[in-house]
Formats: sequence, C-alpha cells, structure tokens
Amino acid sequence: MTDVWEPTTVANRESAVAEAAVRLTRAAQDHKPCAPVRDLLGATDISLAYAVQRRVVGDRIAAGARVVGRKIGLTSESVQRQVGVDRPDFGVLLDDMDVTGPAAVPSDRLLQPRVEAEIAFVLAADLDEDDLDIERVGAAVGYAVAALEIVDSRVTDWDIAITDTVADNASSGLFVLGQQRVALGEFTPRDVTMRLYADGELASEGNGAACLGDPLAALLWLARTAREFGDPLRAGQVVLSGALGPLVPTPPGITVRAEISGLGPVTATFSPKERQG
Repeated sequence: MTDVWEPTTVANRESAVAEAAVRLTRAAQDHKPCAPVRDLLGATDISLAYAVQRRVVGDRIAAGARVVGRKIGLTSESVQRQVGVDRPDFGVLLDDMDVTGPAAVPSDRLLQPRVEAEIAFVLAADLDEDDLDIERVGAAVGYAVAALEIVDSRVTDWDIAITDTVADNASSGLFVLGQQRVALGEFTPRDVTMRLYADGELASEGNGAACLGDPLAALLWLARTAREFGDPLRAGQVVLSGALGPLVPTPPGITVRAEISGLGPVTATFSPKERQG
C-alpha cells in the first residue's frame, strides 16, 4: 500500500490545500481526470478537504459564478457502497450548474457523469438559528421539486476516498429541476417512491427513506453543518437533498427520466457528442 502523507504543520496544510485545488481545477479545465488528492490531504482529514472545496469554489465565484444553493451527497447506503465511502458530505451549487430547460445537457462539460434522482427543496427562509430541528427546517421550505443531480468526478475512475470527493465539491456536476412545485404539506418526503429510467429502461429505484432515513433529516444535517462552517443556508437557495436510489451512468445521447411520487417527473437528454480533442 502506498503511504499517504498526512499534513501536520500550518505551512504544510496550506501548501496541500493550494496544490490539491490546482490539481482539481486543472482537471476540470483540461477535461482530463486527475489522480486522487488524498496523497496531499490524507484519507480522513475532512476539514482540510473542505478547505480545498472552499478554494476551488471561491475561484469559480471570483470568475463570475454565483452561489444558488447546496447539494448533500452520499446520503444513500447504495451510493456509499458504489463509491466506497461511509458518510454524507455537501457541496456548493453554482448558477452555471443549473441546466434546467429544453436544451440538452452538455456532455462536453462532463468527465465521468452519473445521474441520481432526488428531492430538491427550495428555501423560503434563512436557516441560521442555533436551535435548528426538523420542524424548523421543514417550515423554512418554500416548496419541493423532483430533481436530477448529474454527479461527476475530476478524479480518475472515481477512485475516491471521503477527502477526494469533499475537496472536489462533493463530486458535483450539473442539475436539472422538475416543473411541478409541491408544498411540504402536500406530500411526505420520506414516503416517496422513485423510479429512474435510462432510454426507457428501468435503471434505478428507491424511496425517501434511502436518504438518511428522511430527506428532511438530510436537510437538517446540512443546515446544522453549514451553520457550523459559518455559511448558513439562505432563503431562495436550492438544496439537493440526496439520492433516493443507485447512481446510473449517463453517456452522451442518453435520455433519463425520473418519476418521484407526489412530485412528478423530471427528464434530461444528454447531448450526443463529447468534446473533441
């Protein structure tokens, strides 16, 4: 087994963050997956991995992107088994990641995409109080929609430990929101069922309980975690609450359609050609 360097001093940690951020950013810009970054961060130092995420996202914001929400990742045991990690994480959603609309999802922006169906919550109130509980976060939800999250990894062959995916903005890619807006009083998130079809064939299925037992529990986890990081959830933000079933690969040209009970369908067609050269 290859030894993994565990950064200890402040100088070493700052250098590790900078080098990991450059590696991941270059992979995205060059459209070529990179080696894992756990050789720089260690395999378990989550705080250091989030420091890399903040650096990568901060650079994108400085270049003109705008924060529109968060995503919760690795909430489903089936997805955790697929990618080999054992705890949830979160990433930042930027405006250029939203590909909702009639146009095809741009395959040339993606490296190793997979899709998962989930519930998206759109907040009507800030979640910055100290005494957050599931009732308070539920009251902050303006409405929910069905969503497709197109996860992606800048790390070659999805060879990730928890620090790799956290640093890589929780393996975020793009997302698509459904058109049917539903208030929480009209459905129960943990009771929904989900079926996802790839080119008309059933490819994944699951339910609300697959998402940390209840998608609202996932939202509570995120609200508390984001507040602890000093960047609480705000009104108007979209929260992708986590997968309801296993991930499905999305090669160019494929059409995926998810049906979530109580929330209706959401569909995405991927453009037929990858970037050339």
